[in-house]
Amino acid sequence: MAGGKPDKAAQQEAKRAKRAASKARRKQIWEAFKMQRREDKALIPWMVGAFLLPVVVVFVVATFWNFQWISLPVGIALGVLAAVSIFGRRVQKNVYGKADGQPGAAGWALDNMRGQWRVEQGVAGTTHLDAVHRVIGRPGVILVAEGAPHRVKSLLAQEKKRIARVAGSTPIYDIIVGNEDGQIPLDKLQRHMTKLPRNITGDQMDTIEKRLASLGSRAAAMPKGPMPAGAKMRSVQRTARRR
Repeated sequence: MAGGKPDKAAQQEAKRAKRAASKARRKQIWEAFKMQRREDKALIPWMVGAFLLPVVVVFVVATFWNFQWISLPVGIALGVLAAVSIFGRRVQKNVYGKADGQPGAAGWALDNMRGQWRVEQGVAGTTHLDAVHRVIGRPGVILVAEGAPHRVKSLLAQEKKRIARVAGSTPIYDIIVGNEDGQIPLDKLQRHMTKLPRNITGDQMDTIEKRLASLGSRAAAMPKGPMPAGAKMRSVQRTARRR
């Protein structure tokens, strides 16, 4: 019995921690919802429409086989998922809209990418808060620049040349974040990177990371900048996607 008491106490503590975490997530989602509703007057109509559409479609389709009432819970479940998805997307759009143009916004977006991405912020930079961030992933090495195009282009070229000396045959991509021709908008950066082809394995990622670590940083100033407004909502987006 004595040996079982610590296990029981640990289980109870784990349950309490889980309940507390669940309560914190619900509170965070509710606060994010209230904040988004204040700033986005179309949020409620969009969520209501997203909820009702699958409910109506499933109900009408099921009517032909005379089991519409049985299928109603399925329609409701799909409606809830659709409404939550709309909420997450509009929150994400709002967050990226506030972050766009702020120094360090691209680095913030990279740090919040899901998957096997190894981000090194500010490997090169200027006193004007231009920056080049280095990412290692399955595509290879990706250099992401933010700032004035006429300055970051030269930063990119210099950093690409440095990396090429140790990267061997590893592909090197370069991206400039912005809203001009040839640039990638901030809110599409993550999607753009996930669409890059997979060229190297996880072991090769480890090898190239060790090689690049020896290069150090050429940043004149770390352009982390202020955290984009609403950045803490990223956990809300992840929770919404899971639900």
